Amino acid sequence: MAEKHQPEVPHKPLLHLVFGGRVKDPQGLEFEDLSKLDIVGIYPNYAEALKAWRAASHAHVDDALMRYVIVHLHRLMEPHEPE
Repeated sequence: MAEKHQPEVPHKPLLHLVFGGRVKDPQGLEFEDLSKLDIVGIYPNYAEALKAWRAASHAHVDDALMRYVIVHLHRLMEPHEPE
């Protein structure tokens, strides 16, 4: 019996935002000046966001008060959707 091929369903992008800036305390996430945040970009998956986060973080490795984060935008946009 031949197997039926299901059409491949394209994966919807799981958007991630990468940004950073100077924080008031190296242990926290309270940014000093929101008008000076460095918006690195929005990425369609975690792997690409992680690559961008690593590059931005590495560029500021000598500044303990410079912090970059990855925000899972898809979780904010559709909080009830499973990943």
